[in-house]
Amino acid sequence: MKEDLIVYNRPKSIISEGIRTLRTNLQFAAAGDKLKSILLTSSMPGEGKSFISSNLALAFAQNGSKTLIVDCDLRRGRQHKIFEVDNSKGLSNLLINSRMEKDFEDYIVYTNIEDVFLLPRGSVPPNPSELLASDSCKKLMRILENEFDMIIYDGVPVSGLTDALIMSKLVDKTIIVCAVKETESEALLNTKKALLNVEASVAGVVVNKIPANTKTYSDKYYIN
Repeated sequence: MKEDLIVYNRPKSIISEGIRTLRTNLQFAAAGDKLKSILLTSSMPGEGKSFISSNLALAFAQNGSKTLIVDCDLRRGRQHKIFEVDNSKGLSNLLINSRMEKDFEDYIVYTNIEDVFLLPRGSVPPNPSELLASDSCKKLMRILENEFDMIIYDGVPVSGLTDALIMSKLVDKTIIVCAVKETESEALLNTKKALLNVEASVAGVVVNKIPANTKTYSDKYYIN
């Protein structure tokens, strides 16, 4: 496994504890409401959205939930690289499959980590936004919710794209990932405003890449 999977490789690290705290906070925040699907987005590329998505999925799986990661960044998704699995077919290919309801299991990859499954990005389509807004996508999401306890959707950044706004209306909760010294406050506020304008249920913001004290801690990421 690649070093991105901190919760798996270093379960006792500060980062892993932070991810598990995030999982617990989400569960408490949901209280008696349904919480089966979470979208992670950001303001711009490079803020650590895919890193948080994969590790949050591991945290839910470690808590006994059969968990699926769906890479719905149909342009630059990299979950297949994080888990080192085949990406020759994935979400984009499944959404145009006329036998989707019967064939969907053939597109889901077991990651070799207990209770963690992945639906990779697949081929880069010419119309990502249209695919995510399609009836096929909505139907697939309902199918997946019947098969898994928790689904983590790794989305695209909000800035300049409609993909995340489309997906945010279809999931139970949306999380915004930002990065210290990289995400401008105005961009973060605009991202939150755009999501609220489409009535997304925003669970909160994950602050990523907080500089660590190199004398006591050498990891690159931290969750707040």
